[in-house]
Amino acid sequence: MSALLPVVPESEGDSDLQPKKPGRLLSLDVFRGATMALMVLVNNGGGPGSYPQLEHSEWNGWTLTDTVFPSFLWIVGVSIALSLSKRLAAGVSRSTIIAQTFRRAAILYCLGLLVYLYPTFQFGTMRLLGVLQRIAICYLVASLIYLTSSLRGQILWLLGLLTGYWMLMKLVPVPGFGTGHLDVQGNFAHYIDRLVLGRHNYSETKSWDPEGIVSTLPSIATVLFGILAARILQWRRDIAARSSWLFVIGGLLLVAALICNQWLPINKKLWSVSFCLWMAGLDFTVFAGALWVIDGEGYRRFTKPFSIIGMNAIAIYMVSELLAETLGMIRVGVGSLQAWIYRTAYASWAAPADASLLYALSYVLLMFGIAYGMYRKGWFLKV
Repeated sequence: MSALLPVVPESEGDSDLQPKKPGRLLSLDVFRGATMALMVLVNNGGGPGSYPQLEHSEWNGWTLTDTVFPSFLWIVGVSIALSLSKRLAAGVSRSTIIAQTFRRAAILYCLGLLVYLYPTFQFGTMRLLGVLQRIAICYLVASLIYLTSSLRGQILWLLGLLTGYWMLMKLVPVPGFGTGHLDVQGNFAHYIDRLVLGRHNYSETKSWDPEGIVSTLPSIATVLFGILAARILQWRRDIAARSSWLFVIGGLLLVAALICNQWLPINKKLWSVSFCLWMAGLDFTVFAGALWVIDGEGYRRFTKPFSIIGMNAIAIYMVSELLAETLGMIRVGVGSLQAWIYRTAYASWAAPADASLLYALSYVLLMFGIAYGMYRKGWFLKV
């Protein structure tokens, strides 16, 4: 998934709804790279008091930070459809692809465990779920759905996942709270996390995981939205037409999200149905613009850095997370090396919010430097 997104070979037939080889769509790499850069930015603020949009929403509602993970999962879905359709067209058997899919998912999951085990390696309390773990699970399930179902089946799976999650959250009683509670402690998803994960929950919450068990269901739906978007990219139509369809569908999803928000509020930590629809709508519309501007109009200035990061997205995520842990572990005086760098280079002269942002931007530039070095050497991590 960290390699370049493949293109899809042309199919037989004259229908404008049949897949064709669309050529290299730079916007896909740029979108993924921009999402990865934003992920590094919001995960690595230098200190307290950062701008609200660079923090997760406390509960209901959303911020710019909340858009990062669903956007990455959405582009995973696009990558699944384009990559697997190419391999199927080349004659690779489904059984071979499924075996490789399980292997890749297992590697991703183990990399996720490594991120949370490092540097103490406390296996008794290690976080079993997390960002890469959720990506692995969603990648595996969505790939299997894609390989074993038609377009109609994929839509039914998507609707089933969202409807099933809605029913679980609203109708299944939680001991001590009853049904339909959507606060931090009384909701069904967090109850299951407390019951099943126990000491292996997210260390900052202790009793539930923002990438928990039940909320993974709508996350899979997010990947399926990306798969459906890829089908539009494969149409035998020009880029303007495909961009228009993506934009229209995105707008409809945003409207649907606002309607659902009346019953299940937009909430990233629960990955509520309205959140899933809202973020998919944003991804459809934002990517529609990127597709039209970059691949349609040929405007490619300033896109190279993002495409370079996108070529090694998983590698850059791993490096950024492990380096941040290392900087926090090394002691300098009474604090960590990270705190010393932040105080000395930024907080000594800038306001807290600006200092935190400048530190984060510097960190993104460092990650780009690493990605550029890998790009120049021809090193691409392929999971």
